[in-house]
Amino acid sequence: MNISSVIPGAEAFHIPGNSIGILLCHGFVGTPQSVEYIGKKFAAKGYTVRAPRLTGHGTNPYDFETATYYDWISDLEANYYALKKTCSEIYVAGQSMGGLLALVLASKIKDIAGIITINVAYEVPGYEKYKNRVSPRFLEESAPDMKAEGVHEITYPVVPITAIKELLRLKQYTKSVIQDVECPVLLFHSTIDNVVPPACTMDVFDEVRSTHKEIIELKNSYHVASMDFDRDNIVNDADLFIRKVSSIRANIATINSI
Repeated sequence: MNISSVIPGAEAFHIPGNSIGILLCHGFVGTPQSVEYIGKKFAAKGYTVRAPRLTGHGTNPYDFETATYYDWISDLEANYYALKKTCSEIYVAGQSMGGLLALVLASKIKDIAGIITINVAYEVPGYEKYKNRVSPRFLEESAPDMKAEGVHEITYPVVPITAIKELLRLKQYTKSVIQDVECPVLLFHSTIDNVVPPACTMDVFDEVRSTHKEIIELKNSYHVASMDFDRDNIVNDADLFIRKVSSIRANIATINSI
């Protein structure tokens, strides 16, 4: 069996830290490189950080062509349980499609401490027209949507139409299970996003059943905010969210032990 080579820089990563883990998930066509900066910043704050490379990503478009959204859910779930071996408390954070996967995971696994989404791809208007089409086989991919100039994101130059359909299926599946999300959520959204309508984040806010939910605007970034001007704000605000939720969890555990 031929094993495709991973594009240099697109590898999964794991940074050991304390007992609080952050599972980072990149977006559609992206790789762990798109969350590497924030991952290292989270690690510098003491967290254990893990970022998987989703099936079909970071190798070649032909691998991407055969990937399914079930694969991506399974990838993230397997990495959650791998992280669970060393961490007692885990937060799942996702950029764009990674945010959808974080929501799906939280709908299934009730001991997830919290989720963090960055411009969650709850709607992707630019891809909707391909929902019922079978051609062309590959579509040219536009440059990553970032306000910052000169930032290189590892992606493919073309995207298989089959992969686009899987993203759309994942979006619909997420909508079917989102009401099962009950853990605390922190939702980041850019005020200007040329890929995902900013209103998507408010839809997610309204539809999750979580009692603890927050929205934070990113005013100086576009869609790939994990690599854009607000990336440090994302880390710092997410750190505050995690500390807040972790403290509440600890207080509840103390009360329950009395």
